[in-house]
Amino acid sequence: MELIFNELSIHGQFHDLRSFRDAIGRVMAIRGVARRFGRELQCHRNVVNAQVTPDSTMPRAVRNLSTDKRRVLMQWLIRRGPFWEDVQQHGGDDWLEYEGNIVTDTAVGEAAYCLFHGIDRRLVSINPSCWLTSPLSVAWNRDGRAKSVDVRNYWDADELATALAAAPFQLESWRDLETVASRRYPVLTFSSDTFEPLHGHPFNKGVAQRLLAVLAVLHDFKHHFDERGQRTSEGHEMYQQYFTGAKAWFSDSSDTEKARFERELTFSHPADTRRSLFCTWHGKVKTPQMRIHFSWPIRASEPLYVVYVGPKITKR
Repeated sequence: MELIFNELSIHGQFHDLRSFRDAIGRVMAIRGVARRFGRELQCHRNVVNAQVTPDSTMPRAVRNLSTDKRRVLMQWLIRRGPFWEDVQQHGGDDWLEYEGNIVTDTAVGEAAYCLFHGIDRRLVSINPSCWLTSPLSVAWNRDGRAKSVDVRNYWDADELATALAAAPFQLESWRDLETVASRRYPVLTFSSDTFEPLHGHPFNKGVAQRLLAVLAVLHDFKHHFDERGQRTSEGHEMYQQYFTGAKAWFSDSSDTEKARFERELTFSHPADTRRSLFCTWHGKVKTPQMRIHFSWPIRASEPLYVVYVGPKITKR
């Protein structure tokens, strides 16, 4: 399942900037749910020019957001995406309609066209809008004949979480995991052999999905720094949630483990094979025990190297 944001759902419907702030907050919460399941919410670059209120476009409207929230939103819409038009499947001459309106070259048309061709793409719409219907019946007119497909549409984070839990990402091998991780998490720098320790072990879809979820948190955490290189308030919240406490997703190895497994925890530097990295910090999957070792500390000005994905190294 792939998710794309329905840019048509921002159509100047907000009466004030406060109501837009609340609505876009719900979209970002949905984006967070998608990322926890190893997926990204794709958008279109033109969303940044959307009419939000009768007299305000997106750039003016986002000034009402806090600095941290404004930065995260605009990085998504302008810099990082991912942008579905980069992998657009349908062309401008494809005739796609919803309730008598042409939706060619929109997220609605793209999702429908992909479904016609066996690619599971679904929509996320902003709430409130005139697009709070699911499914959306979209028609494809071809050679004088029309056929329809139902496109699932989400505007509630809990409902999307339920759907994602019931429809896991289709991964068939550890090689698929490597491909997906490299594509979805461009801010992470993987070694050429990062995923090699997985090969030779039976593939497990559940473990693969969990590893993607852990990588997604690392990827997101790397984004939460301001222009001065300081961690943002959202970054501090992520640190408290995922890097501290007895149930933390990430932790450092103990001093005993560092001494006993010093050689095993030392990896070739991804950017310079003449150098090495001592990577004791790791993300955890518990059943079976898998680990993701990465460089630490995480700084805005330095790459975040992921050097190992595989079975737990420091087994006693």
